Amino acid sequence: MPKDKISKEIEAKFGNQLRSRVNGILIEGEKILMIKHLMGNGKILWSVPGGGMHFGFSAPENLKREFSEETGLNVEVKAYLFVNEYLAAPLHAMEHFFLVEKIGGKLTLGTDPELYPDSQIIEEIKWMSLNEIQSLPNEALHQIFWGIKSLEDLVLLRGYFNFGNNSLK
Repeated sequence: MPKDKISKEIEAKFGNQLRSRVNGILIEGEKILMIKHLMGNGKILWSVPGGGMHFGFSAPENLKREFSEETGLNVEVKAYLFVNEYLAAPLHAMEHFFLVEKIGGKLTLGTDPELYPDSQIIEEIKWMSLNEIQSLPNEALHQIFWGIKSLEDLVLLRGYFNFGNNSLK
C-alpha cells in the first residue's frame, strides 16, 4: 500500500531513529485524558498526551511543554511510573510515563509543532472512561492499555515494559 502524506511525514520526522519520549497519565474522577492520533493510511492511535524530549530540558520540563502544546493544560509532574519500549517500525521509542496533576489552563485541542500545519496528527482530545477505552480495538489503542482492569492499574505499573511490540530481527 502506498504511503499517504501523514505516513510520510511521520516517518520523515520520527522514523528510523530511537527517540526518547515523555507521557503523562492524567486521571480525574473515573476518566483519563486521551488523545486520538492519525497515524496515516487510515490508522488511528489513542494514547495519553506526550511527545519527544528536547535536548537540554529535563523529563518533567519536556512533559509540561508537551501537555501545554497538545492539551492547553498546565500540569505538575507527580511521580515517575514506568518505561515502555515502543517498536512498530519505522517508529522506535523509549517512552517514559509519569503521573501528572492538572494545575491550570483550559482544555483545548493542540498541535504538534514538529509537524507542518497540513500534516497534523492530533485529531481529538477526550476524557475517557475505562469502558470507553476497552471498547476500542487494540490496533487503535496504545499497548499500555491492552488488558488493564482499571485506570489505577496504570498508576501501579513500575519498571520496564515491551507490550507486544514488533522487532526488527
